[in-house]
Amino acid sequence: MRKKLQQLKNELTQTLHASAINDDPDVLEKYAMDETSDLKGNPWLVVYAKSTQDVSITLNLCNKFTIPVIPRGAGTGVTGGAVPVSGGVVLSLEKMNKILEIDTENMIAVCQPGVITGQLQKEVLQHGLMYPPDPASLDSCSLGGNVAEGAGGPRAVKYGTTKDYITGLEFVLADGSIIQHGGKFIKNATGYNLTGILIGSEGTLAVITTIYCKLIPVPAHTLDMLIPFQSLHDAVQMVYTLLINRIRPAVLEFMEEDALTLAAQYLGQDMPHPQARAHLLIQLDGDSYHEIDESLQKILSLGAVDPNSILVAQSPEQKERLWKARRCIREAIHAKSPVFLAEDCSVPRSKIVPFLTGVKQ
Repeated sequence: MRKKLQQLKNELTQTLHASAINDDPDVLEKYAMDETSDLKGNPWLVVYAKSTQDVSITLNLCNKFTIPVIPRGAGTGVTGGAVPVSGGVVLSLEKMNKILEIDTENMIAVCQPGVITGQLQKEVLQHGLMYPPDPASLDSCSLGGNVAEGAGGPRAVKYGTTKDYITGLEFVLADGSIIQHGGKFIKNATGYNLTGILIGSEGTLAVITTIYCKLIPVPAHTLDMLIPFQSLHDAVQMVYTLLINRIRPAVLEFMEEDALTLAAQYLGQDMPHPQARAHLLIQLDGDSYHEIDESLQKILSLGAVDPNSILVAQSPEQKERLWKARRCIREAIHAKSPVFLAEDCSVPRSKIVPFLTGVKQ
């Protein structure tokens, strides 16, 4: 294996630029893991791709020498998709980080996989457009990783997840073949849905090199609020009550008391309603304040919450404070305990309460 690895390294050095290859032990240590708890690999080599051609060459040569390849984006995943558990070459796409085009007429952004999700959102916002998928790590995770993991986020309840906003992909197969599927169009009923197959495949089928992201007009106005509940059941039941009454918030996030307590300690600030067992963080959006107010009044008319307990963000700073508390929960747990096991779990809404109760027991 050492001989084959050295041959691979020699050919990569001749074909790519020398700075694209690194086998320094200190560097390899960084690429031995992602954000997955208790999982670490042993990479033999890191290759930094700057283009689709770099990816093609790397995969072709690794295929020639039968050496495994592990694609890697920003390394923020929590399912071990970027961890080289069997060794091999880590193919880093972090330098393929350009937004190639924002096509306002077709409402499509064409991006390389290393683009940070939050950066794309900020760029398209300047054109009055919106890229809805918003993972909690949006300021550090990459689009390629989002596609590979099928990432979601708090906006999923109204706008869907990553799979609903990818209209095409350019990708490279294990032998180095470059394939283009989909593009700047919505309807595509010809042949297999290769784009859909790759979304959520965690880099096991191909390496994604270009992503076509569907954009939508950004809502003119938003309203963010935090609603406390005295029991987990009441908070979960409120979600059902909203949806059955055709109230579909732009964002709907459930947070229980232990998570918020840790977040408050981590941020060094008091949280509202510290005695509440659970909170819902809700964002309403619309084309007018009147439209948003109608939704708010409808929520109040349900009689499920005390209007005086609702905390409505009155400024961008207050809004940021609410969301910062949500997005720092993972870091807050890390800071509190050296022993930390993270799992990205999905359960039906009706099972959230027994699931949380069981975890705490």
